[in-house]
Amino acid sequence: MVFFESMLTLLVVALALLQVSRRWPVPYPAMLALAGVVVAALPWTPAIGIDPALALALFIAPALLDAAFDFPPRHLRRYWLSLISLAAVLVLLTTAAVAWLGVAVAGLPLAAAIALGAIVAPPDAAAASAVLGRFELPRATVSVLKGESLLNDAVALLIFSAAVGSVAASSAGAPGAAGAAGAAAATPVALWLAVPGGLLLGFVIGKIQVAVSTPLAGSLGGTLSEFIATFGAWVLADRLHLSAILAVVALAMTVARYAPEKTAPRDRVHSYSVWDTSVFVLNVLAFLMVGLQARGIVTRLPARELWPAMAFAGTVLAVVIVVRIVWVLFYNRVLHWLSIKQGSRKVPTLAQGVLTSWCGMRGLVTLATALALPQHFPQRDLIVLSALAVVLGTLVLQGLTLAPLIRLLHFPKDTSFDKELIAGRVALIDAGEASVENEQGDAADALRETLKADREAVDAGKHPRAAAEIDDLTRRSIAAQRTRLAGLRRSGEMEDDVFHTLEEELDWAELAASPPSSFELVEG
Repeated sequence: MVFFESMLTLLVVALALLQVSRRWPVPYPAMLALAGVVVAALPWTPAIGIDPALALALFIAPALLDAAFDFPPRHLRRYWLSLISLAAVLVLLTTAAVAWLGVAVAGLPLAAAIALGAIVAPPDAAAASAVLGRFELPRATVSVLKGESLLNDAVALLIFSAAVGSVAASSAGAPGAAGAAGAAAATPVALWLAVPGGLLLGFVIGKIQVAVSTPLAGSLGGTLSEFIATFGAWVLADRLHLSAILAVVALAMTVARYAPEKTAPRDRVHSYSVWDTSVFVLNVLAFLMVGLQARGIVTRLPARELWPAMAFAGTVLAVVIVVRIVWVLFYNRVLHWLSIKQGSRKVPTLAQGVLTSWCGMRGLVTLATALALPQHFPQRDLIVLSALAVVLGTLVLQGLTLAPLIRLLHFPKDTSFDKELIAGRVALIDAGEASVENEQGDAADALRETLKADREAVDAGKHPRAAAEIDDLTRRSIAAQRTRLAGLRRSGEMEDDVFHTLEEELDWAELAASPPSSFELVEG
């Protein structure tokens, strides 16, 4: 009960701070980090632990599926060079730099130092997306950042698993030493099998999920099956010592590719809202858990050890930021030179490199991986404290300065999205007109007039539902109907079951007569 009360307190604090995030270009994870630290500092907040393997599955799998669902595989082919540079090379460089620091400065065992490097190496581009989505930026840059957040998690977790497995092997019999994400992945052979095996497993489970979604359509069981498939893919991959992250990524991309044409609109709206809420609540819980662990570490460490530990954590933060800046700018300039030499029309700019180098905010993956460290892991307190410092430091330092940096760089407006959107709407209108081309009667004539008005609105660069006068009148009419419906309920002339049925009918009618942006959900 005490834990539940702490969760409610954190949600209240997070809700208040998120109002700041809505009005200012501050990533909402930065607000959650602040909320977690505030609640963890309260004297009555309890000390709570979590099973290491559960931390990874519970916190990472849903967030990963949510992000991978919106990332098309074609972008992996289109931006493969940049993705390898960020998701593989940069993760390895960051891990190596932090591991060297851990061994040379803090005296960590090599495997523990590598685990620390793997924990803090992968940025969470979802944190940057909270700001990037508010600006008109080059789509290629945004796509690369989103792709990086998917692939670097897999690389970092494979390294982490190998490091934890090495510690478990060297300290046989230590309780919980092999509890994090498949310690058997420590051998090179297992690492090579983990990647293709995870992808194949995710693809198979994704196809099964698509197949079962049809008989479960229109029921809560359909949404439940999505959670079963997501966590099932993670757990099964972990049991088989495959890459659980790549299994979930492959699952999400498979479902995103094959499910939309078989999914009813109501099921899709319901599924999106459930997943958005679930991922958000799990973010809140992750920040609370790490905040609580940090408080426990601070109270356990004597003063003579606390300040050196905090100094080391700050140094890790500085190394993580500097390594990313140096590597991204170096890669950007090399790619710029090669593009000019080859006569390419798409030449990466220095502004793109600067923005990418500063989008290194750490988030949920770093938190969950730190929580996944076994309780008896060497120097666990120092590693968790360093991970929290990197998350808080990057979210505050980079998260709060990202928007001013974007304005300072003066990116040229990228209109490719708007052009594709207009072309797509015209193609859909053409298909609609073709479907009634040979139809006669008043209904067909009315539909043709509606499609004609839609085309005029699209040609003017507007959404048909936002520009059409009939839709404006429809929304005003629905508002009047809602007022009347509420009056009938209050007066007792209508029972609640009838009220809710009619309310739902008006909801769908209003959705049909409104542009999608009118109903977009935001954090907070």
